[in-house]
Amino acid sequence: MREHEMFNHAFEAVEWLVSRTCDSGACIGVARKGDSVLIANTSRPGSPITEFTVKEWRQFLAGAKLGDFDGIG
Repeated sequence: MREHEMFNHAFEAVEWLVSRTCDSGACIGVARKGDSVLIANTSRPGSPITEFTVKEWRQFLAGAKLGDFDGIG
């Protein structure tokens, strides 16, 4: 199986969640797979999937809620 085919299989093997504010098509998908949280670009299914531990994901969410990353975008 080629890398692109493996990605498509992984992309389809989990339930991806996308923000309700995503209406431009340039969206980030988030999924839970076992003890990991996966993040992917939903408009580019051939792009890499990034994997984090649940603890890392929770730390990121806490920082996002506090506005720690507001200066990036």
